[in-house]
Amino acid sequence: MVDAGGANIGSVRYALQRLGVEPELTTDAAVIGGADRVILPGVGTAALVMQRLRELDLVQALRDLQAPLLGVCVGMQVLFEHSEEDDTACLGLLQGRVTRLAASAGIRVPHMGWNALQFAAPSALADDVAAAGGHAYFVHSYAAPVSADCLAWCNHGQPFAAIVARGNVAGAQFHPERSAAVGAALLRSFLQGPLA
Repeated sequence: MVDAGGANIGSVRYALQRLGVEPELTTDAAVIGGADRVILPGVGTAALVMQRLRELDLVQALRDLQAPLLGVCVGMQVLFEHSEEDDTACLGLLQGRVTRLAASAGIRVPHMGWNALQFAAPSALADDVAAAGGHAYFVHSYAAPVSADCLAWCNHGQPFAAIVARGNVAGAQFHPERSAAVGAALLRSFLQGPLA
């Protein structure tokens, strides 16, 4: 697990421990580069996460990573090229811009709470999530677009990507550590199998 300073590090670690995995929390590029699987948690803003990754000299290490990488919440958002939040250049591992969710009558931002996932197509990463019930817990104001890399999407006034994957890079906008069986299924699938 990359120590990007997110407030969800402890809860993601505990969720992994419940699955029998003891993650190593690190800021060491060599450790990250040699890992079998890497998780990038994030809570806060894309700008703060990217600032910390730059300060720790981890941006290129994450871009060069060959092992499967899972971004969680803001950790997923920084996998994209750019975030509208504080006009932030991100890792560029996935194509697209993260934009602010639009508030409207009956649609509050931030989007907080449980929401149903809609699955775009069968995939190794998302199939177990669908079988586990397909409802996940979200807390966010910004979201990635529904694109060719989207395995599952959600709707909160507008459609947005909830699970994405391309090559060795994957992300979950929702909090798997707070999403009960669905979150456990996502983490288990990430740890055990291919992403696509």
